[in-house]
Amino acid sequence: MSPFEILMLICFGAAWPFSIYRSWVSRSTRGKSLLFMIIVMCGYLAGILHKLFFNNDIVIYLYALNLLMVAADVLLYLRNRRGEKREKAE
Repeated sequence: MSPFEILMLICFGAAWPFSIYRSWVSRSTRGKSLLFMIIVMCGYLAGILHKLFFNNDIVIYLYALNLLMVAADVLLYLRNRRGEKREKAE
């Protein structure tokens, strides 16, 4: 278990609650990139797989937490995009 890996995951993870809150409140996709969030999710998934196959330790929970937060932001992005399309059609 690397303290630097833990610090990296905590720092990256600290940004997601703000992003989720912004998506929830604004109901807008402005400033968001679905492709970016999917790439980040793939990175966290790769970290989880590495932990499972090569270095199973408690840090896997930080990867999982971050993955869940990004997934929540993706779901909000999709909700917001649907709402924007509905508004545009009206």
